[in-house]
Amino acid sequence: METKPFLFDRKDRSLILVHLGIAFLALFIGAIAGLLQGLQRTGFITLPSPIGYYQLLTAHGVMMALIFTTFFIVGFLYSGVSRTLGGTMTPASRKAAWIGFWLMVIGTALGTYAILSNDASVLYTFYAPMAASPFFYIGLALVVVGSWLSSAAVFLCFTRWRREHPGQVSPLFAYMAIATMVLWDICSLGVAAEVVFQLIPWSLGLVPTINVELSRTLFWYFGHPLVYFWLLPAYIYWYVNIPHIVRGKIFSNSLPRLTFILFILYSIPVGFHHQLLEPGISSFWKFVQVALTMIVVIPSLMTAFSMLATFELAGREQGATGLFGWLGKLPWKDVRFFAAFLGMVIFIPAGAGGIINASYQLDQVVHNTLWITGHFHLTVASTVALTFFAISYWLVPLLTGRELTPFANRLGIIQAVVWGIGMLFMSVSMHIVGVLGEPRRIAYTTYMDHPIVNTWAPYRTLIGIGSGILFVGVLLYLFIVVYLWKFAPAAKQAADYPLGVVQEAAQGTPAILERWSVWIGVSILLILFAYTIPVAHMIQHAPPGAPPMRTW
Repeated sequence: METKPFLFDRKDRSLILVHLGIAFLALFIGAIAGLLQGLQRTGFITLPSPIGYYQLLTAHGVMMALIFTTFFIVGFLYSGVSRTLGGTMTPASRKAAWIGFWLMVIGTALGTYAILSNDASVLYTFYAPMAASPFFYIGLALVVVGSWLSSAAVFLCFTRWRREHPGQVSPLFAYMAIATMVLWDICSLGVAAEVVFQLIPWSLGLVPTINVELSRTLFWYFGHPLVYFWLLPAYIYWYVNIPHIVRGKIFSNSLPRLTFILFILYSIPVGFHHQLLEPGISSFWKFVQVALTMIVVIPSLMTAFSMLATFELAGREQGATGLFGWLGKLPWKDVRFFAAFLGMVIFIPAGAGGIINASYQLDQVVHNTLWITGHFHLTVASTVALTFFAISYWLVPLLTGRELTPFANRLGIIQAVVWGIGMLFMSVSMHIVGVLGEPRRIAYTTYMDHPIVNTWAPYRTLIGIGSGILFVGVLLYLFIVVYLWKFAPAAKQAADYPLGVVQEAAQGTPAILERWSVWIGVSILLILFAYTIPVAHMIQHAPPGAPPMRTW
């Protein structure tokens, strides 16, 4: 019997759309800042004196890496949770979601005000002893607290479903949404502690100095799992939605769940691999966290295997023959697949670069060079962004009752290609010039025409060209989104939310994977093992501390 297409509850639809709207606005602001700082960084333009290079770099990082991603992820997770956990969110979850939304909006406004008034040019990592306005730190705290309420909304929906379906295996999308929010809640405790107990009192003058080493450790306790907070929603789309789009089935119901559990366990106690060149941290604990970092490669490889298996099985069910005949059966002309697949391909070199960054010896070569910036743009700005683009192209018209027209689909494919070309120019050049020694986080300089710096010039040119192409990609994306939101034809019939079904031959899901208390407990034990002794050492043997410094 044919099922009716899913229709969102009007209240849920409004909640999801406002999150996506703020995400798109943050992306636009961040893209403008990124273009200007990128062109200045590569010598194409000279910024007027009222505008600071590091001010733009801060706006670019905060708007795109923190605000755009957080609002988009929350909106996407709400959509899937509403679809798979009873068809609607609970009244209590909506209340928590709206309070969380407004806290995040107020926090974003405070942080943006501090950045635009040039009182917070501390970059998106906001390292002490550079000191921003208290408004910046208070804004960050509100964003984090708001996001906790967003996660509470997801948990409330899941709790209702479990109560109504005792003993049943939870829907895969909902399970992964819970895992994503569990990861976020645990890791964001670190940055919340840094901001609330260190940075805000320090910036207000309530304490004269700050323990810089401890603050950086708390940030990177949060900073690395933040990458997986970006990636896991993309993985959700790959695992759960893409199989439907390629006319296939989900390869396994257990493997994706185990993958996400492994990310919860091993993506948090690994922050020291961002601090390998910092003094004051024992080499033993650095080595421990490097070893834990390498384990994170395993769930990524599991994901690659699962996706290739899904694609091949889908192609063969459609009549593909030969070793690679299934590739011809994939929907290459469907932007919902094409943009995400391009992100998957880019994640191959991005993952390899991550292994280099986390290697004790190899990191000595690339640490604090443009290689790191290039790697960052391959992960969040390519793999994650392209997948988010793919999601937007069907989710926005689904929420607004409009149609993903052939025009929007073709333009979306062009947009994904433009984005890929721009990233090829920019990120590859960043990797090369990083190995040649160009540092990150500096404005344009020739170092008095030093011969070594002269070898960087052609790569700087390519980076500037790439940043311009990427800005065109952002404009195309936002044009398509606005078209699908407001101007595309009304859908003749309601489109369904693309959810894959698990293939019949898949084995049952072990009950242990549904025991969240077990996995959260193991995660906490790993965190305590990796951090208790070194953090206690930082506090016990604390340096005199640093006063606030304004370097701009």
